[in-house]
Amino acid sequence: MLTQEMTAELLIERVWSCCEKIQAGEIKAGKKHKWAVQRFIKDVERLADEDCPYYFDAEAVLDFYEWAKQFNHVEGILAGKPIELTDFQLFIAANIYGFYKKENGARRFRKAYIQLARKNAKSQLLAIMASYEIFPTREKHRVFIAGWSREQSDEVYQAIIEQLKHAPILEGKYTDANGQVTKYATNSIIKPLSREARKVGDGKNPSLGIVDEYQAHETSEIYDVIDSGMVARRSPLMVIITTAGFNLNGPCFKEYQYVSKILDPDIEIENDDYFVMICELDPEDDVKDESNWIKANPIVATYPEGMESLRSALKVALDVPEKMRSFLTKNMDRWVDQKDNGYMKMSKWRACHGEIPDLKEMAIYLGLDLSMTTDLTSVGWVGVLDGFYYVGQHSFIPEEKAKEKMATDKVPYDLWRDQGWMTFTPGEAVDYQFVERWIVEFAHVNKLRVMEIAYDKWNALHLAQRLEGKGFNMTELPQRLQHLSLPTKDYRQKVYEGKLIHGNDPLLTFAYNNAIIKQDAQENIMLDKAKSPQRIDPAAAVMNAFARAMYHDTGANVDLNKHFSGNFSF
Repeated sequence: MLTQEMTAELLIERVWSCCEKIQAGEIKAGKKHKWAVQRFIKDVERLADEDCPYYFDAEAVLDFYEWAKQFNHVEGILAGKPIELTDFQLFIAANIYGFYKKENGARRFRKAYIQLARKNAKSQLLAIMASYEIFPTREKHRVFIAGWSREQSDEVYQAIIEQLKHAPILEGKYTDANGQVTKYATNSIIKPLSREARKVGDGKNPSLGIVDEYQAHETSEIYDVIDSGMVARRSPLMVIITTAGFNLNGPCFKEYQYVSKILDPDIEIENDDYFVMICELDPEDDVKDESNWIKANPIVATYPEGMESLRSALKVALDVPEKMRSFLTKNMDRWVDQKDNGYMKMSKWRACHGEIPDLKEMAIYLGLDLSMTTDLTSVGWVGVLDGFYYVGQHSFIPEEKAKEKMATDKVPYDLWRDQGWMTFTPGEAVDYQFVERWIVEFAHVNKLRVMEIAYDKWNALHLAQRLEGKGFNMTELPQRLQHLSLPTKDYRQKVYEGKLIHGNDPLLTFAYNNAIIKQDAQENIMLDKAKSPQRIDPAAAVMNAFARAMYHDTGANVDLNKHFSGNFSF
């Protein structure tokens, strides 16, 4: 008969065998999954060093494995059968529950980031982790599940309730009243949270925080509440579990970029407190090659019904192109950096971040986007020098409206003001005298060679007349497809060629991330304010400036009306 120690060793051998098969290519895995395996092997091997600050407890991993078997699958083809952790799930458990600190016996990993495609038993794993935190212990623990919406938080919470109801071992040991699970013996709790609750004290002193589908979170506010509340805990654990998304301006993508660096063996970033597992299709992979699907679907792609589901989803995506973005993010776990009809590939934009030379050496073109006086107003500038275009902006917002706009736009206008990217003007409407003053100071005080200022007379005629009276060369630029299609295409091409440089202005980046185009039958395009989900005013202002700057090296005042094609439907 096997002892517990022997059983635990066999379990870890199973994990180790899976790692070796991934390294040998017998099990197909994505690049970052392989990096996670390499990290685990390296961590285990260094345990032999006397100065290693950690030890590995195989029996603790066995405890979690045996705990999972107390529950049944609640849906799918295995519904009603006891949960047997897959090799993939066991690898995660071995990392999170296997390593401990020698100094105090606390868990090594205080944070975990797990990203994989949908339907790969994420909610099931989280439910097991949540119940394991409060039940097989005599200590008082607090578990919080954080979704962006109440419905999202409830999804994991309901998975927990379903598991508990079908576990005879827990009968009579808890209540699920008042929107939370409470263990009678210790008063430990499992509770769902969302930004909608906003109750003082929610998230206080958690031992386990679960942030579900972080890609759907517009800000990090819920994560921050839970994370800051863990300070007093000796062995806390914050778990982010998510599928990829397309909001590259959101907190999840920033976290994804950071944790990817933790895994990357070629980048000198170490964070021994952070476990990372990312299962995604690699950039070079053919999405139609079914053998690649397991990279993002370590569970779904291992059984026939799962593969059939993926085939069906791909067929829809191929038949209906606008569905492909969803297939790539949800089923292949790829971050997609362009919205439906999105203007800019943000990876290309970020790659154009660079140092801006002295503007006095350049020919400078300005563009105005005045919008409504109660909204965001922007001045864009483009400098031309040696075949390169250098761009930037400055925006204005009424001080009385700024707080309201920060709440609706979900961006830190106050921080961007303090960093110098924008100005809050007094009152409830933008006073265009502030815009005029900024332009004069920007141009005259810095002794810049301003060639033209492009504007739309619909809402800027009075300001244009005032600026013309101060010696500026004002150029009317109607906001129509025939005037903006060529500049809009050429601007993007300059970005993709690396011939346009920006100074990493977060407000301008925010605007391009939001920008959506409209297009006619002749493929003429322009930025579409009406359909863009959030502010694009800074991008529109820069585009107006570029519409004139693009002709600088020709030495001619070009009539844009000569450079459009066909009849326009907008």
